[in-house]
Amino acid sequence: MNSRPISARSYNFLWLCIALMSLIGVSFLLAIQPQDFWWLMRVGQETVQNGAVPVTDTISWSQAGQPIVYQQWLSGVLLYLVYESGGATFTLLLRGILIAVTYTVIWVMAHGLSTPRLASVIVFLLGIATANNWGVRSQLFVYPLFVLCLWSLLRWHNGGKSYLWILPVSVLLWANLHGSFILPFVLAGTALVFGKGNKKSLAITMALMILVTGINPHGFAIWNYFVFMLNSPSDHLFAFEWAPPRNEGWQMNIFFAWMLGFAPLAAFSPRKLSTYEWVLYLGFGWLALTGLRYVIWFLFIVAVFTAFLLSGWMKNIVEPKQIFPALNYGFGIFVLLIPLIFLPGFREHWMGDSVPVYETVTTPLAATEWLLDHPKACSNLWADYSFGGYLSFAVPFCQPWMDSRFNAYPPEQWTEYVQISRAENWQAMFDRENINLLMLSHAAQPKLVQAVTSSSQIWCEEYRDDVAVIFSRCEAKQ
Repeated sequence: MNSRPISARSYNFLWLCIALMSLIGVSFLLAIQPQDFWWLMRVGQETVQNGAVPVTDTISWSQAGQPIVYQQWLSGVLLYLVYESGGATFTLLLRGILIAVTYTVIWVMAHGLSTPRLASVIVFLLGIATANNWGVRSQLFVYPLFVLCLWSLLRWHNGGKSYLWILPVSVLLWANLHGSFILPFVLAGTALVFGKGNKKSLAITMALMILVTGINPHGFAIWNYFVFMLNSPSDHLFAFEWAPPRNEGWQMNIFFAWMLGFAPLAAFSPRKLSTYEWVLYLGFGWLALTGLRYVIWFLFIVAVFTAFLLSGWMKNIVEPKQIFPALNYGFGIFVLLIPLIFLPGFREHWMGDSVPVYETVTTPLAATEWLLDHPKACSNLWADYSFGGYLSFAVPFCQPWMDSRFNAYPPEQWTEYVQISRAENWQAMFDRENINLLMLSHAAQPKLVQAVTSSSQIWCEEYRDDVAVIFSRCEAKQ
């Protein structure tokens, strides 16, 4: 792919801001999901307070004391420090910044291959197609690293100044942020085989990348963690993000339409992709079809290639002159500031509580207050797994039987959890495990809620709201 000349900078800046405005606004409005947020916060809290990353399970009582590897410890520390500094407002602001950086890099790549207007349209489409992957979790921190690595390698491939130093720096951070630190090696390894740049410099860079993976609390053992994650039966059997994508919902409609439409676009475009670029498309496309968690990486790549192919029909478009640059910059900054009104602390003044900060059905805010007011009641708690994620941080003294860390529990335990949630053989299991307190979800466990409610001689209802219901053993109150 070859770059086009740089046009008026203020005009480009304005179009970039227009593209980012809606994406940042959406990132501020999306509720915080509990699954991979609260337990990460707990890990970050323990790391900061103890000066060391936890090496045994301190979150659940069913696996208490068992060895565990928190490869993504740095994500937990960053989330904890941000949350402690400014609560949900700072947390969502952090998400907005990470999203802005990620999609700005995509925009820069797309604009370098096409026009600012086309780049903005593609980035907007990419944003709405991938917003379901914007959960506040460790993966969010490595989106900017991925696109920076992609940008560096595409420049290397096309003979430009490549900034290969970005790769080892990214891997150094990535190895402490998220388990997908193999992805820069996939990008670089593919370039080494199929790319056109200086392969000696890239080989040296990859050697440095391997070396820096050992700079973390676990050393080179994080490669064992990567293998464990790749083969974790609990993740593959019970975590939906490891399942192949299905064409359900408009975001998946965009994904499949984009994937299917790319081939005819590439066939008829006056511009042609190189072998390296086709290998990236096919390789990450295959990954995306094997698991939902890979879709966003694929779409990052496809967005850039789409801009390149579409630009083949835009050779005669005249770029604007530098007219009123101060006005362009001023209006662009104003446009970027507009999404701030959607941050918690601001939006309540004009939106009320119509948009929840935390995902309502999986974050038992009010029920947790009951636990905080009745600490002595918390004995061998069995809770909905997503509730357990929130409880791990909000009520650390009240450990759940399990939480949302899928690979922290064997598949047998997850199988039993699913059976109990369906109200199958639940009383026998609660007796066997000496469970004395239940926090059940109306949305995820309606049959179990009904079954326990009907057993009023064994289980006494302590609390109920629209999200959760709490039961304790009646004999424990006598």
